Amino acid sequence: MGKKVYVIKPEDNTGTVISDNVRAGQSIEVRIGDRTELIKIQSDIPYGHKIAVRDIKKGEQILKYGLSIGTATEDIQQGAHVHIHNMESNRGRGDRYKSEKEKEVSQ
Repeated sequence: MGKKVYVIKPEDNTGTVISDNVRAGQSIEVRIGDRTELIKIQSDIPYGHKIAVRDIKKGEQILKYGLSIGTATEDIQQGAHVHIHNMESNRGRGDRYKSEKEKEVSQ
């Protein structure tokens, strides 16, 4: 059995699925830093998408590459798919750029 999830930094709370066969109900081994955890998959997760490698509380930062890439919009259980249905991205937010620039100009 090959590696199915890649976690870049030990502090990350998400990993990237690198297999086409990550299905609900499976338990898979995930290497996080110098330890290996057995994680039960909560739903089918497509290749290249994020998976929670630990429980994440609503409002907590989503960490990948050791960096915050967004905020959890609901509690996310370990093994769940992490995507736009349960996180708000903080990258490439053109909608925020305009209002932030207007705020800067008014100050």
